Amino acid sequence: MSGKSTQIALGGMFSALCVALMFMTGLAPFATYAIPMLAGAMLIPVVVELGPKTAVMVYLSVGIISIFVAADKEAAMMFLVFFGYYPILKQRLERLPGRILEYFVKIFIFNASVVGGFAFVFYVLGMKELLEGLGDFGRYTALILLAMGNVIFVIYDVALTRHYTLYIRWFRPRILRR
Repeated sequence: MSGKSTQIALGGMFSALCVALMFMTGLAPFATYAIPMLAGAMLIPVVVELGPKTAVMVYLSVGIISIFVAADKEAAMMFLVFFGYYPILKQRLERLPGRILEYFVKIFIFNASVVGGFAFVFYVLGMKELLEGLGDFGRYTALILLAMGNVIFVIYDVALTRHYTLYIRWFRPRILRR
């Protein structure tokens, strides 16, 4: 697509769609993780049609607005810390030589994002009660949750790959006629 007005209009529409999703985070317990994942997946058409620079602007605007409007602040942090920018970064990571290196870098970025986000909330925002909420096992619970998060991340990565493929091979030719 060409033209700045088209870029701004589509970027605004996808921003509004993602913010509307983030607004619904307080509806169900699973929404804390599912909705930021879904909102991140909504950035795929922006990356494909408008490019990564516009997608970054959409990500930043949705992330900042989500901090204020999301019922679940943890979901807003999940979008900001990882799920918002990963679909933008994914295409570049898949250009790395070899599947092993590609998945190593992807998993490293996921873990660095999660640990960095947790450290920010724990140390900078001073939410020390977060460890108390982990239960009787304390720090081991955090490690178990991180391991389970890695499994969920791999599933999410495969789902995003299929979403990209579906968008490029089915939606664009049939609906957008490209």
